[in-house]
Amino acid sequence: MERRVNVSVVVVFVVIALLLINGSEGDPRSKMVEIKCGKIVEHNASVFVPNFVATMENISSQMRSSGFGVAITGRGVDTNFGLAQCYGDLSLLDCVLCYAEARTLLPQCYPYNGGRIYLDGCFMRAENFTFFDEYKGPEDVAVCGNGTGKSSKFQEAAKAAVAQAVVDAPNNQNYARVHFKPTGGGQNDSTYVLANCWRTLNASSCKACLENASSSILGCLPRSEGRALNTGCFMRYSDTNFLNPIPGGGSSKGTVVVIVVVTISSVIVLVVGIVIAVYIWKHRKIQKKRRGSTEVNKLVKTLHDSSLNFKYSTVERATGSFDEANKLGQGGFGTVYKGVLADGREIAVKRLFYNNRHRAADFFNEVNIISSVEHKNLVRLLGCSCSGPESLLVYEFLPNRSLDRFIFDSSKGKELNWEKRDEIIIGTAEGLVYLHENNKIRIIHRDIKASNILLDSRLRAKIADFGLARSFQGDKSHISTAIAGTLGYMAPEYLANGQLTEKADVYSFGVLLLEIVTGRQNNKGKSSEFSDSLVTIAWKRFQQGTVEEILDTNLMLNDFHRSNVKAEVLRVVHIGLLCIQEAASLRPSMSKALKMLAKKDEILPPPTNPPFIDEKTMELNDTSDDPFYPQNGSSSASIANISHSSFYPR
Repeated sequence: MERRVNVSVVVVFVVIALLLINGSEGDPRSKMVEIKCGKIVEHNASVFVPNFVATMENISSQMRSSGFGVAITGRGVDTNFGLAQCYGDLSLLDCVLCYAEARTLLPQCYPYNGGRIYLDGCFMRAENFTFFDEYKGPEDVAVCGNGTGKSSKFQEAAKAAVAQAVVDAPNNQNYARVHFKPTGGGQNDSTYVLANCWRTLNASSCKACLENASSSILGCLPRSEGRALNTGCFMRYSDTNFLNPIPGGGSSKGTVVVIVVVTISSVIVLVVGIVIAVYIWKHRKIQKKRRGSTEVNKLVKTLHDSSLNFKYSTVERATGSFDEANKLGQGGFGTVYKGVLADGREIAVKRLFYNNRHRAADFFNEVNIISSVEHKNLVRLLGCSCSGPESLLVYEFLPNRSLDRFIFDSSKGKELNWEKRDEIIIGTAEGLVYLHENNKIRIIHRDIKASNILLDSRLRAKIADFGLARSFQGDKSHISTAIAGTLGYMAPEYLANGQLTEKADVYSFGVLLLEIVTGRQNNKGKSSEFSDSLVTIAWKRFQQGTVEEILDTNLMLNDFHRSNVKAEVLRVVHIGLLCIQEAASLRPSMSKALKMLAKKDEILPPPTNPPFIDEKTMELNDTSDDPFYPQNGSSSASIANISHSSFYPR
């Protein structure tokens, strides 16, 4: 028997289908124009990072519905104020894609507590103060395009179009688009302009912002392209039509579809089928844009071949839906949770903040490398999940977490006597020797530091976090790669030219040795008493013969009564200085360093000076006039004008 169908239900499905189809085309214009980071380092990472992530999540839901979002999370100096907005010609789908790109890139400003990023399709800003009413500032700038000189007709058109946009936008919800073709001019003389103020500005502030922007952007003429990146607005002119078509404006973007409603139930099945098919197609298109098909295909093959795949639902249940009570820690791009599988196994789950193509490469890299090696001093990867709404890595659970929680805490540091610290040092060295000299493949970790050395129930060391690791064949002397890692632990030759060898890990290991025996962090002094880096302090003390004065008081009080301990600790400082020598060729290999650590009676060569790096300017300090440092050819050349934002926060 035929059943009559509610026409409104069918219409709803049809509207959804049309929205999905029409919204699937367009250009999200996710190319980055410029990123500007603040100059003040965050106050407290353990508060700053969660606040930033919560702000971005809040804004994400707003962007999906309106293409604009503001959010405030936290209080005091760690409060995070965020704003994101897509420009007026983007569809919601394109807006989500543009915002996903901006959200991935802005965290590069960490550890600074603020930053703003301009893409050609959207804008995003985060600070620790309210800025929503700001419309001008000292960082307002015009970015000019290629140097092609345009005709006087084009320049005439550009000036007229920009002026029109300044008038139109404040009266049109802070957005204007203008196409102007001068009288008597050809098609090449046409100008296309977009002007957009942030929605937090009133009409008068928007007008003032665009007037400033127009004044600076016209300075780009006679070039064919110009962009104004202002505190409260964005403006662009071009000789090419970069604007997305107006929905329903008669363009070829969408097609008008007429559906005759037949009152039988099969119509609903048909329409629902269309909606589902379009949704799946759209979802796959988004995932492909976000992740990059090549990385995903490689990852799927790796998962299939190594049986590492976990169902997202399995991991979610194991962690109690990522309950805050199960949270173990948090870093720049991920949070780690404790979980218990159905069979009783305890696991540690790294939940990545961003699931898109920029993080897909690191995700695949970590899975690929850690699944191909096995050693008692490397953390064991149990599996991963990349099929759910976010990427997850599943590791063995290590109850004592990371080494930094002990050595940088005067109370917990008492749990690590010299015997335990020596065992941790030897274990870490053995793990690095395995990575560097594995017969199958050479692996450079690139991010050796105390927080990446995990401790099991017996306080034995296991190297973790292989997201930055790189592998290469034995016939290569080095690999060239983008600089990534943690300031204070990166070798000078790697900072200078991006040429990566095993000696970069040796340098990081040397810094780690100094931290283990002193209880002080190299890239963040424990108190204002020490303004120099630990590397500089250790070298000065070594030259003066006063190393004992900087050793961890827990060692001094509990272990120095044993006659051999003092000599062993001072020997470790000596080996640490050998590992951080400025000249990479003078540093020992990890196997040689391990031998020196294990054979405590072997005579050590004298170390040459380490690089004295000013981390504020990322330049080598010239120590030629300092009586503490011998004249042995220490370089005083600038490494590079690289800011903290050039590095991945880990």
